[in-house]
Amino acid sequence: MKNIIALLVLACCSSAAIAQTNVNLPANNDELLARAIRIYKAPLVEKAKITEAQADKVVAIIAEIQIKMRDISADQSVTGDDRMNKLQALRAERDKKFKAIPLTDEEMKNVSAAIDEIRKNMQAAKPANN
Repeated sequence: MKNIIALLVLACCSSAAIAQTNVNLPANNDELLARAIRIYKAPLVEKAKITEAQADKVVAIIAEIQIKMRDISADQSVTGDDRMNKLQALRAERDKKFKAIPLTDEEMKNVSAAIDEIRKNMQAAKPANN
């Protein structure tokens, strides 16, 4: 069982990240958006070198995708490959929406790197007893 859980965590973390993809995200969508703004906006402006307006759009997309990921993670009928395919489709949807902001290729790369760094910092801050 631990191996399966470890494999799922590794699979979720190995591709381009969008923040946490677990059921512990706030159940209230407004709270989830507020959390995304608090966690992502300032670092995106600072590290990805995008405007406040672009950062607002990126954060809204992150929150929207996190809501969908939370729902997939909570759905016990979605398992294995089906779950991974749905998560992959959400990542593609996210990237398409980022591009439509519009973000240049360089900005997309910077946003992705900033999100990865934010996620790594969040993972490092978690207690080790999981």
